[in-house]
Amino acid sequence: MQEIVQFPSVIESNNVDLKNVAQDLSTGLKIFHEGQGYIIGNLALSEGVSPHKNINSAPDDVDYRLLLKSSLLIANQKLGNPITVTTGFPFSTFQLYRDASKNLITGEHEVEFDAGTFGGGSRKKVVVEVDNVYVMPEVVGCALGLRHAEQKQTGNFFMLSLGYGTFEAILSTEGGIVQRSAVSTYGIRYAVNLLTRELSKTHYLDLKTEHQIDVAFSKGFIFLNRKRIDLTELKKMVIKQYYDDVVSPSLRKAFTDADFGRSNKLFLAGGGAMYPELVELFKQEFEGIVEVIVPEDPASLAARGYCHNSYLVNGGDKSKAVGIDIGNSNTVLATFEKESYV
Repeated sequence: MQEIVQFPSVIESNNVDLKNVAQDLSTGLKIFHEGQGYIIGNLALSEGVSPHKNINSAPDDVDYRLLLKSSLLIANQKLGNPITVTTGFPFSTFQLYRDASKNLITGEHEVEFDAGTFGGGSRKKVVVEVDNVYVMPEVVGCALGLRHAEQKQTGNFFMLSLGYGTFEAILSTEGGIVQRSAVSTYGIRYAVNLLTRELSKTHYLDLKTEHQIDVAFSKGFIFLNRKRIDLTELKKMVIKQYYDDVVSPSLRKAFTDADFGRSNKLFLAGGGAMYPELVELFKQEFEGIVEVIVPEDPASLAARGYCHNSYLVNGGDKSKAVGIDIGNSNTVLATFEKESYV
């Protein structure tokens, strides 16, 4: 069994003295980077003015480094030193960022944070030691998570990752992925931007950030000028437009009749798999062709796959294995439960 910690991938610079405003480290993340304080995740949402996020960040971007430091800090508090880390990128940027991210993560990291946000005193520093790093495509991590989850999926299957920034798909076999089948295109953000444009035609959005619109999109409503605006029908419309314009054409190009002859299962992972409206569109298109399945906790599947890979590459030590999915919507950290070490 694995333990999951996740927090929104949003940051905001903040030098305010915040005391006892969160219940623990993961909800009270305040990290210092190059002399500047930043509130991250849930703390940025509760104490920030305009928390923001970048899409498909590069390893040298400040937001990527802050989310990485936050994840390493949490991993250190859970497991100590040293740790083995596996992380990933979309297929579209994997080759570009693989070496840079591996060089960035390997070695020692001095992480300075404010423990006062959750009643832990004041500013502290910890050194996190990362002795081994592996980087893979996100959708491959999802497939690995399926194959080594409690259910241990076997055989061939289609693996689709519905992320905020990127939608990806592959045909996964026992021998590895079919690279020809790999898809990497626009993620759920495409639909969120459609909703923003439609909503702005009739309402003043009051300088709402992209993350705030994304949260409203997920909930199905938004408050504007002290009025609750129901987004149910608008949300259905833009999701269908996203599916028809982006998802379906990409899959038609990637998967052949021969591919469908090799597998009768299609798994949906990522945050987009938690939208019933989107899942239903997959079921409608593939009815009678493949079974469309949403695994348990689809948003953490990549991180769980990464964690298992860390266990494989470090010689089988679960107590030091970490999976970090630095996503565009949420950052997810996976470790093994202590009971599963033996």
